[in-house]
Amino acid sequence: MKVLALDVGEARIGLAVGEVGRPWAFGRGYLVRRGLEEDLRALKGVVEREGAQRLVVGLPLRTDGHPSAQAERVLRLVEALRREGLQVELVDERYTTQLGQRRLREAPRRVRREKGRLDEAAAVALLESYLARP
Repeated sequence: MKVLALDVGEARIGLAVGEVGRPWAFGRGYLVRRGLEEDLRALKGVVEREGAQRLVVGLPLRTDGHPSAQAERVLRLVEALRREGLQVELVDERYTTQLGQRRLREAPRRVRREKGRLDEAAAVALLESYLARP
């Protein structure tokens, strides 16, 4: 089963794909946020292009495990995706940004400086942790 991971931020949505049963995730760039309706349209296009059967969306929790302010915005997008008939699973995304930052340190400088690469790297980290679950 092909899975698409979303790292949802205020400005961008990082994207990664992988397959259940395989440990690797691959970055698919990012979308610049343009409002709920346009974001939905763009995400449906990515789902179709990738042939994804499930979306894994990072839920931003605080270190104490409670939802952050950003979590409410993410949940609005998740509800809209579900209304469109998409299968969505929420996953704790704590520390995926830090994992993404560590991975980007090894990338060439021009890549590290590109806005959105951190969002993509966080989506990859999120999906790899999801795929590694028993």
